[in-house]
Amino acid sequence: MHSNNYVLIMAGGVGSRFWPKSRNHFPKQFIDILGTGESLLQLTYQRFLNICPIENILVLTNAGYADLVKTQLPEVLTENILLEPNRNNTAPCIAYATYKILQQNAEANIVVAPSDHLILKEAVFVDKINQALAFSANHDALLTIGISPTRPDTGYGYIKYQHASVATQDASSEVKKVNAFMEKPVLAKAKEYLESGNYLWNAGIFIWKASSLQKAFEKYASEIDRIFKSGNSVYNTSEESAFILDQYPTSPNISIDYAILEKADNIYTIPADIGWSDLGTWASLHAIAEKDAQSNVYNEEHVHLTNTIGCMINLPKGKAAVIRGLDNYIVVDDEHVLLIYPKSEEQEIKGVAKEMVEMFGPQYA
Repeated sequence: MHSNNYVLIMAGGVGSRFWPKSRNHFPKQFIDILGTGESLLQLTYQRFLNICPIENILVLTNAGYADLVKTQLPEVLTENILLEPNRNNTAPCIAYATYKILQQNAEANIVVAPSDHLILKEAVFVDKINQALAFSANHDALLTIGISPTRPDTGYGYIKYQHASVATQDASSEVKKVNAFMEKPVLAKAKEYLESGNYLWNAGIFIWKASSLQKAFEKYASEIDRIFKSGNSVYNTSEESAFILDQYPTSPNISIDYAILEKADNIYTIPADIGWSDLGTWASLHAIAEKDAQSNVYNEEHVHLTNTIGCMINLPKGKAAVIRGLDNYIVVDDEHVLLIYPKSEEQEIKGVAKEMVEMFGPQYA
């Protein structure tokens, strides 16, 4: 492992499409959603121990989740738990971490990754990340891991790329030039992308030298660059927290995709089949989980199902359930909220959760 390698784990989201299991006070990344005994955040952290030294792993999260991160990842240095005072999307938080790391190591090579994704083929994943780090260390390049699409999904952004690999000293390198980042498409366009074979899903996993990303902020997102560059003298000191509390909320609310990746011309990708899922919804968890003979998924043993097909059932530990006559439903009981909803309409759940808060109070957020 190279001492210039760093990992930034993004762990500040709410995961509202996993409501009611994922709530404001205990969101998806902190939940043992897979039934492994470890949260998605813990699994992500362990995955990256193969990439960089422990002291080079940073976790960026909302200030309200600081104790959760410390409890679940006690090995992470306290100064490496970066706290957002408010949610301003991914560009400001990535800039904060990048400019902080640059004050420690001008040669820093950074992997940015979500904390709540599933990766089944971990050895392949580590190989792809190491390929990307080797390329970014020697090129002014911004890389993303591109997922080979398996269906015309309208829930992901797409990457249009060139099939020929970029010439490097490493003959085995799979780095490809990116032509464009595409917004989440309508179904007809998604089918067109899939059939062409020229597109990948954007998994939100990025690799770049800190200095390369800083150049990109200077060129394409000057306001973000100005704000976070003004903290160069206080990063990694006792004054850092006060600076972030004061300045972070003034940064634009914008994603790294909009701020940088859709504008820059030095974008590259490595296509990957890594057994990836963003676990964005209950249906996506159902798709990858072990199923019974009727395609049902459930996390507790004492479940009695009759004429029930294709359901996603998540219960509190030790709770039993008797269900008859459900076809492709989501059933989630978190003791305070019971959700029974058609799997085909799960995109409505985020809105339903908002309505519950408006009707009955913030305890349901």
